[in-house]
Amino acid sequence: MLTSDFDYELPRELIATHPAPQRDESRLLVLHPANGAMEHRQFHNLPNYLQPGDLLVMNDTRVIKARLRGTRTTTGAGVEILLLSVDASISGIPESQIAWKALCRPAKKVKTGETIVFAGGNFIATVVSEGEEGERTLMFNSSDLQTLLEHHGEIPLPPYIVQRRKEIEAEHTDTPRESLPPAGPISDAERYQTIYAREGTSVAAPTAGLHFTPQLLDAIRSKSVKIAYVTLNVGAGTFKPVEVENPAEHPIHEESFSIPEETATLIAETRAAGGRIIAVGTTTVRALESAFDSTTGNLRTGPQSTRLLIIPGYKFNVIDGLVTNFHLPRSSLLMMISALAGHQGIMTAYREAIAQKYRFYSYGDAMLILPTHPPIN
Repeated sequence: MLTSDFDYELPRELIATHPAPQRDESRLLVLHPANGAMEHRQFHNLPNYLQPGDLLVMNDTRVIKARLRGTRTTTGAGVEILLLSVDASISGIPESQIAWKALCRPAKKVKTGETIVFAGGNFIATVVSEGEEGERTLMFNSSDLQTLLEHHGEIPLPPYIVQRRKEIEAEHTDTPRESLPPAGPISDAERYQTIYAREGTSVAAPTAGLHFTPQLLDAIRSKSVKIAYVTLNVGAGTFKPVEVENPAEHPIHEESFSIPEETATLIAETRAAGGRIIAVGTTTVRALESAFDSTTGNLRTGPQSTRLLIIPGYKFNVIDGLVTNFHLPRSSLLMMISALAGHQGIMTAYREAIAQKYRFYSYGDAMLILPTHPPIN
């Protein structure tokens, strides 16, 4: 199977630039891969498709305000920084400092040795190394960036949302209703974050979780469905398209994650009792499948990292079903859900979603892929 097999044409007006007015009012396409049947519902209908004894697993990572705007001390020119992850490869760092991998723009002008100041000079970063595709390692003069990010950082919205918003602003023409901001103010800082986000350093949201509300979680629990959490720090590479024609050769980005003991225990108990394990989001899938220990049949717990690439032909060891958003063409995430529900079934579902004018990508609508087989035992 080739990367071009995962391409599709999406009308630009179906790219969601803002979230639904209420989280659980987004639409939900329910896919039954066993027979190809599809149902069109609202996300608040999700509990109707869960059964007593099921386990819903979510990624509770928190999105940080990872986009910063600074000034190069050499020229006084502005520079935009997108923090990616803490760089733990540099040894001997004083406790008062911290190193981060980051993307810089304009990248070519930001060289090793120069300094960038933020927040009027209260925070300073020195460029200590240069990587590929605009990546730099920055050494900050403070090990605690909480204040800098909270007061001066910006939520790192996906580039296609930023670009589409600019296009709509520049068009000055009537735009399709689906692309218009919903009535009333909606903050990206609030809505590009799940309601159960607890900790982590993600630079992108686990977007399938954006649809949940406290009331919906209560309704799920009332059906004797348990909820468990993993923490996977989502990196900017999640938006990177597959640029090689053979998907197996795609260099997947590394992400750190952690599996709590409680979650591993709940998964083992659910499987033993014949319940279904439904993952919320592809990031949750990567964490669970990466942590699976084939020798014991259980999950490895604690902090870990993964470069797992899931493409058609992969045998899932942990999950039975999936709640997910609609993904970019030629992306590893589209390939992952095709591995779960079948390439033909997913591409057919995407054509149906386009025909029914579902909203796509991070702020868009959702899909529920129900198990095609009995729960894994």
